[in-house]
Amino acid sequence: MAGKRGCLKTLLLLAVLSLLLVWLVAEVFFNVNSNLVALSVRNSTQPLQILSKRGEWKSANALTTADLAAAMIKRHDEPGMSWNTLKVRRTGGSFADMAQRVFGAEVHVVTLAPDRFDFMTTFLPKFALTTARERIGEENLWFAITANFRDPKGRPMGWVYHEGKQVNSPFGDWSGCFFVKDGRPWFGPKSLLNEVPGLIQEGSQVYPSVMKNHTTFSYVEMKPDEFFDGSKISYRALGGMRKDGTIVFVLSGDGGVMNVSEVTEIARKLDVQHATLLDGGRALQYSIRTDDGPWHFHAFNTELPFQHKWLERQRSPVYIGARRKAPLIVTGTP
Repeated sequence: MAGKRGCLKTLLLLAVLSLLLVWLVAEVFFNVNSNLVALSVRNSTQPLQILSKRGEWKSANALTTADLAAAMIKRHDEPGMSWNTLKVRRTGGSFADMAQRVFGAEVHVVTLAPDRFDFMTTFLPKFALTTARERIGEENLWFAITANFRDPKGRPMGWVYHEGKQVNSPFGDWSGCFFVKDGRPWFGPKSLLNEVPGLIQEGSQVYPSVMKNHTTFSYVEMKPDEFFDGSKISYRALGGMRKDGTIVFVLSGDGGVMNVSEVTEIARKLDVQHATLLDGGRALQYSIRTDDGPWHFHAFNTELPFQHKWLERQRSPVYIGARRKAPLIVTGTP
């Protein structure tokens, strides 16, 4: 009898260890903790709430600009670059409450100063699919994020410029864009292309634009699903710029899923002047270089080559990257 009990304990221990191993693999490759939170709140009708400095949960609409600034938790800071986190939640029933209590949810805000960073599109030859992790490593970047959408064959959907040349054709009348002219990066609606003088040095057509001159476009609130699934709660990525040229990214982190109105409102409270969304959903991935080495976020599997559409890896053809400018060489007087 004692031998059977010992055998059962061993089997139980092995089963627990096997489950832990499966969970660990699922977390590493499929970001399962984050996606459990995302799944639990996807049908919620309640607004995203942000944890204030005073420990109160308030919606982005209810927070003042000063409240939002105070709520940000510093993750990394260096000359010309900062990375801060907002703790967020969304009520959506007992499963949602439990998932968020166990795993948490967050939104990241990354700012980059153009006088210290060069911006560009980054991709492989023939637009072979790649990852933010690969781009930041191979190109010695400080930041990399998915740019425009891709078609079923993996080709980028929209124009792409690199080193002054257009390397991919436009896609329809999509309204957003990232571009660099005269060394300065811009994010926002396509109308900026004509308003900003000069030739496009780097750029990508993206979708949809959400803000110009501090004014949110009416469709974001009134008709969010007319051009895009704006009311859907999903992983979001917004690229914007302040009047002084500072580039601001508002990004879903683990569990920090949002609709278009919510990510836009956070950007507006961060004094963003022009803004557009980048590719999001399961395709969202970005990498940030820090003192401790690169930090990577991916909404879903980017490595394991599953063929099933529910498990297939999410790799994209084009990324937006930022690289620290080379220091000025100052020569002394002979």
